[in-house]
Amino acid sequence: MGLMRLAEAKSEAGGAHRKGMYDMQDGVSRREFLKQSSTAAVAAGLGLSAANPARSQTVSANEKIVLGFIGVAGRGRRVMEAFKQYPDVEIAAICDVYRPHLEQGIELAGGKAKGYHDFRVLLAQKDLDAVVITTPPHWHALMFIYACQAGKDVYCEKPMCRYPAEARAMVKAARENNRVTQIGTQIHAGSNYRRVVEIVRSGVLGKISCVRNILTLNEAPDGIGKEANTSPPEDLDWDMWLGPAPRVPFNWQRFKSGHHRYFADYSGSWLREMGPHIVDLPFWALQLGPPKSAQAIGGKFVTDDISEIPDTMDVLWEFPGLNMTWMNTCANSYNFGYGQAPNRGRRLRIIFQGLNATLVSDYGTHEIISEGKAMEGVELPEPPEEEPTGHQREFLDSIKSRWQPSCNVEYHYPIAIALCLGQIALEKGRKLEWDDDKGRVIHHPHGAAIVKPKYRKPWKLPV
Repeated sequence: MGLMRLAEAKSEAGGAHRKGMYDMQDGVSRREFLKQSSTAAVAAGLGLSAANPARSQTVSANEKIVLGFIGVAGRGRRVMEAFKQYPDVEIAAICDVYRPHLEQGIELAGGKAKGYHDFRVLLAQKDLDAVVITTPPHWHALMFIYACQAGKDVYCEKPMCRYPAEARAMVKAARENNRVTQIGTQIHAGSNYRRVVEIVRSGVLGKISCVRNILTLNEAPDGIGKEANTSPPEDLDWDMWLGPAPRVPFNWQRFKSGHHRYFADYSGSWLREMGPHIVDLPFWALQLGPPKSAQAIGGKFVTDDISEIPDTMDVLWEFPGLNMTWMNTCANSYNFGYGQAPNRGRRLRIIFQGLNATLVSDYGTHEIISEGKAMEGVELPEPPEEEPTGHQREFLDSIKSRWQPSCNVEYHYPIAIALCLGQIALEKGRKLEWDDDKGRVIHHPHGAAIVKPKYRKPWKLPV
């Protein structure tokens, strides 16, 4: 049985419903679905119990939540600052393989956190309730799984993983170890996304046959430049930074905060880097499962630098009764008439094309464009009464309540599958058909192998 077959999962799980599951047939209000996402389908697909996956109570409502942070460069520091603002948070452990980053992280935490070079030693610290993973993406799956096995709840930055097999292993680890999890797509907690979901699910747009996701920016022609390889700094463990990724010479552009996105071994494209934020909206609003197929075209056509990602990429996903596309250009920032005049900044749009109207959204705004007079007299659903608490606060509250936050690893599973398949389709140069029952690409001579990572020894994916 596939991981995301909701109806079958409900039946096989004895109709178990988690708190706040969205199910119109069961009479649950539209606002309820904003509070929680169903995990019964994923659980049943992995042969696990459909009970609440985080049923073990570890932190009382009045206790402080003790956090450890793994990877505290630029993004890691910003996430730490977001958690640090809450009075019920104590940061007790910091891990980084670069000593200056480690020392800066300890200072930001108030000077009392324990410092670690190896994340596995941090995970052995018994007083930690949860860990926050903000490393480059090639580490996410392993660290997430090891943290679950160590009995820690996990907040993991996007992208969740790089391969479908990693996504399945992460879900399995979270379920088997009863962990609260949150994927760090913080836009998910914004009021605009939630309002768009309300509108789309109300049906006023009519049958939606296509969703288009657009990301444009202009980094051409020089990109990140052509900096030469050097020896790594003495206070950096370059081998540990690489971890399961292939051994390559040190280059500041690889290591520079946020620049992992420009290299194939760590991210691979803007699809993986920004895709989790953008396609989250259609997956959420339309309750999409994993795609039936993915195909992609693109290449590095304009940018002349040492980066390894395409500067032009288009993806087509196939869902039952629906097509969804991704379009990314890194050499031209025109955004098809939406927003202000083109510049060198990042610009994005999510476009729902329905029978009655088109809804165009970005992170903070949305617009409805009627098909002729189809929307005349149509009333939109009322906005949600409650404002979102914020992505980090939601995770903290879930640690105490033991109910999963809205962007937990199981919710994010089909998004991860779609993004991973799109990237692999580009690399393999062919359409990939996905069988979620088997967890493999079908009608391909190496369909089981291409969805699995090839880690550098001694690292292995726990299954």
